[in-house]
Amino acid sequence: MVQEFQEAAPKIHSAKDLLGNYNALKVVLGAYGLSSLLGQKAVVRDLVTQDPTQNTSLAAKSGNVAWKNFAKAFSNWSPSPLSSSENVAQIVQKYTTVQFEDSKQIESPGLGNALYFSRQMTTDTNLAQIMSDPKLLNVVETVAGFDPTQFGALDYDQQVRALTPKVNLKDFSTPAGIQKYAQRYLATLQYKPQPTSSAANMLSLYGANGGGASILSLFSNGGDGDASLFSSLF
Repeated sequence: MVQEFQEAAPKIHSAKDLLGNYNALKVVLGAYGLSSLLGQKAVVRDLVTQDPTQNTSLAAKSGNVAWKNFAKAFSNWSPSPLSSSENVAQIVQKYTTVQFEDSKQIESPGLGNALYFSRQMTTDTNLAQIMSDPKLLNVVETVAGFDPTQFGALDYDQQVRALTPKVNLKDFSTPAGIQKYAQRYLATLQYKPQPTSSAANMLSLYGANGGGASILSLFSNGGDGDASLFSSLF
């Protein structure tokens, strides 16, 4: 899949070319966490042909951060976003990262979301942006004490009212704070697991003997000297 994308990328010169190449579109959408849009070509067409800075564009009206980021990267085809080998390499890296996170989510429910949260959450992310991203929202609503299934049954305004007093955006003011929040999410899942079809359990995050050596590197900080994300769980 990745090799086919790399070979096809230099030949993709327009939005029409991208939409007509299933493998390339799958990699590109996957890189931005938008694999669910693979069968929704009308939506993707709007995202890759409309100016996301215009209030009338689908990306802007959606309020979806992932849609906006994707549109920003692929709405300008002069030149093609895939004409740069550096851009292609970055897309491949993003795609590989997302695939890795998804596989970890299947193996150990919660781990993939925690990895995604630590990677995608930024110090300037607001509540509306969190709510537009299903994975970020799952982490936040879980830490806030809500059952995701019941919370999802509420309308948007009800969700905002429920989350506002429960979410302190200062928790995300530093990279260390973001990692600690992801840690709280995993800790919460240990005593309040969410329904899953996977046979994996939270103990598998730390190895059969309860030790975390096998995955400590997944959440190591970039140089602030703190222990890994999981260090204080046990």
